[in-house]
Amino acid sequence: MKYGVCNWIFGDEDLASTATFLAEAAFDGIELKGDLELYQPAEVNAILDDHGLAVLSLTPEDVDLPHPDPTVRAKAVDYYLRLLDFAVAVGAPVVSCHGAVGRVRALARYQEEYGSFVAGVAQIAARAAELNLRLAMEVLNRYESHFLNTATQALDFVVQVGAPNVGILLDTYHMNIEEADPASAVLDAGERLFLFHVADSNRQAAGRGHTDFVALTRALGRIGYTGDVIVEVTAAGPDPFTPVKGEGWHAEVRRYTIESLQLLKAYTALTATD
Repeated sequence: MKYGVCNWIFGDEDLASTATFLAEAAFDGIELKGDLELYQPAEVNAILDDHGLAVLSLTPEDVDLPHPDPTVRAKAVDYYLRLLDFAVAVGAPVVSCHGAVGRVRALARYQEEYGSFVAGVAQIAARAAELNLRLAMEVLNRYESHFLNTATQALDFVVQVGAPNVGILLDTYHMNIEEADPASAVLDAGERLFLFHVADSNRQAAGRGHTDFVALTRALGRIGYTGDVIVEVTAAGPDPFTPVKGEGWHAEVRRYTIESLQLLKAYTALTATD
């Protein structure tokens, strides 16, 4: 497994500063936020190459694939198609996918929106397959999305899309809220688990909450997971939709990323002998 960090957690920090920190902390790469106005592929590649890092995955902007308005849906599909081209340009093998984060109820009929979601992802997946890319449907908690809140729901969705390059992104923070047994959710996802995000139950560093990372690491081993592990922690404080908290938030996030990496590597080594 390779270890990375989702760079949205550093706010507006420039990519070169983030890359310097990640390289010094012994990470393998980065999950880059999919801001197509902010990043140019040549610049991204030059910065990361200089630091021995790779783009492990891309996280999308909050476009709305299931929206009942066809114009909004079309803009969302167009964004993802451009994001796929960007992924090829920066060498990212996986693009994560979800609905608009923060929209927690249907604006029309739920089943109509669900059908639009399936159709939109299928269209994007077809282009992704041509580019040899994989899509990972992110499973979010009910307070951030009204679709795909559990691994079981995500598996059903993936089956309906019917594309082998569409899988699942599980996040230990969201699983803490929605899954009765997070380790079992990993086992259920099995080979369709394409990406794995890590934060503790309070979204702080792994080890600072009550999540059982030993059980989760064992479950990853049991399914033979060889994908990437992305740390997505935030500093303590309100408003889950911004990384910028109170005074000292930036240093706190950096400390949490290092703590998480150390714990994850220790547990991986511990469970490798199971």
